[in-house]
Amino acid sequence: MTYSFQRVYRLNLKYISYFAWYYGFYIIKRGPSYLIASLSLPLTLLFMVTILSHGALISYALIGGFVSIIASNCINGAADAAFFRLQIKIQDLFVPTRITPDDYMMGLTLSYLVFSLPGIILYAILGIYFKIFTFGSILPIILILIAVTVSVSNIAFIIAGVLKHIRNVWGITAVLSIVMTVLPPTFYPYTFLPKWILYILSISPVTPAAVLLQGVLGLEPIIWDMVYILILETLAFLFLGRKFIRWRE
Repeated sequence: MTYSFQRVYRLNLKYISYFAWYYGFYIIKRGPSYLIASLSLPLTLLFMVTILSHGALISYALIGGFVSIIASNCINGAADAAFFRLQIKIQDLFVPTRITPDDYMMGLTLSYLVFSLPGIILYAILGIYFKIFTFGSILPIILILIAVTVSVSNIAFIIAGVLKHIRNVWGITAVLSIVMTVLPPTFYPYTFLPKWILYILSISPVTPAAVLLQGVLGLEPIIWDMVYILILETLAFLFLGRKFIRWRE
């Protein structure tokens, strides 16, 4: 009985890795234009911030690039999740199998991270070139980016679960992608904003992530409240994403 219970609730790592690799890596291989499109906005903002600030804010723009690439790819994943559910009914195909909604959601989430890897590597190279990283900042950066991936991916699952028609998803994700990556202090110091505005913007997990990255790298003082906000938001969106996935058992 115990073995059966554990087997049911154990993640299907083989499926998760295959799905993430196929839908992440092979999308890059088969459609490199999608990768270029995903990098266009962060690189454009990096260029604009560098020019307008005469290089003074380039460190902030590079840090923001990590967050914005992951966040935009994850939120745009709502279109994929909605297409799978509404058009090709892939969730209905998985229901009679041993694949659980947790396996499916984890596979899609990791695929967004895999798709973001070229951009992450590019910004890492730029960060090393401009000497904005320290050895002690590597682990916090990784943990923050994982939290952003999980939280924003589950926002995408919530959107995909609420929608009743696929035609609405692209407009919603386009607007949310801009709102979540440009308005928060991803490409500029969070100290430019009054505290009350900063906390309002913290409704998006991108904001606490950007604030923490600026603190971890010594660009601005760390606001420790943002640690708790990011953790709570990640757990909350993870719970809501699981509720809205609409897995018909």
